[in-house]
Amino acid sequence: MQKPKITLAIAAALVGSTAFSAAHAGGITYKDGEKYLKIGGRIQLQYHQASPDGAESTDEVRFRRLRPYIEGSLHQNWKGKIQWDMGKANGENELSLKDAYLQYKGIDNLKISIGNKKFPFSREALTSSKKQQMVERTFVGDHNYGTPDRNLGVHLSGHTSSKRITWGAAIASSVIDPDANKLDFDTPANRNDDFNEGWIVGGRVDFHPFGALKFSQGDFSDKQKATIGIAAFNWSNDGDNNDPTHSKPDVDAVTGFEVSGAYRIAGFSIDAQYNSFSADTVDSTFTGGIYKNGSTTLSNWAVKGGYMIIASKLELVAGISAQDADNYQESWNRTELGANYFFHKHDIKTQLTYRMGENLKGASNKNEDEVYLQMQYVF
Repeated sequence: MQKPKITLAIAAALVGSTAFSAAHAGGITYKDGEKYLKIGGRIQLQYHQASPDGAESTDEVRFRRLRPYIEGSLHQNWKGKIQWDMGKANGENELSLKDAYLQYKGIDNLKISIGNKKFPFSREALTSSKKQQMVERTFVGDHNYGTPDRNLGVHLSGHTSSKRITWGAAIASSVIDPDANKLDFDTPANRNDDFNEGWIVGGRVDFHPFGALKFSQGDFSDKQKATIGIAAFNWSNDGDNNDPTHSKPDVDAVTGFEVSGAYRIAGFSIDAQYNSFSADTVDSTFTGGIYKNGSTTLSNWAVKGGYMIIASKLELVAGISAQDADNYQESWNRTELGANYFFHKHDIKTQLTYRMGENLKGASNKNEDEVYLQMQYVF
């Protein structure tokens, strides 16, 4: 646990005498000609209470994310970034590796990244946790339910000269936790011994009719912005780490599809997304959780939005989402209400979300209410 702290301290000391330094949103940058070093991070302290029907409530306070990063360059058009999370310390895993990649941007309108990076699927997942309207992502942005996590590979991103069309593509190594109740993608950088190994390839295209709309929720400006996007991927098990005893449902293949959109104007924002995943297990007879007779079509959708009742300070938000699978009795539904107070936009804010869950994990009449309260500081 001490090594990341020591690294940050050494880096800060080394650049302390550089010719120029500037502080701005998203880190502090130290520059010396073409060379630079950026240091930043996010702190998210969260309170969570869960109240399931017919059982006692539980609650906890934790660091949902405690995530510093270092980014820098020694050569023109090249950069590297390392980001880790100490909020997910668990057992012998003292930290969780997040971004860890090198990037080349010497070609017009194109960036090439090699390493551990977000896969270009799901608008909600590609929107940083620090720029979400609800405290937690909905089904459509959750890696537990079909959306790929960060993956080790080659990632491309680009745009047209007008930036009205943006795109991304990737081929990478990706792993899945063989859990019957989830379709849980994880990164090979933080894998467990029983994860299924495989390769994933896919991409996305987004159209922005009024100019580029970044991956960020809420609206802090009066400019009209909109986007619509489509994405798809295919993951295949390479057979290197399956369980010969079939004690867990090893996943054989997954195909995913997304259509999403967003609209912003005068403090009003709305985001909508639909995902569909076709997944097969290695054992074609397996039934349980989301799977029936060795396969499932897992579908999820979400619509959420907000309005700044005090411009750039106080936002009221609401959302509905649902998930269905072949082996569910009923669709798993969620309704969420909340409020966000911004001290300095997304850099410093507090969020309150009340989530009402119905038919948890597809079981009829199994309900749960949850409360999330989170304070965020980004530097």
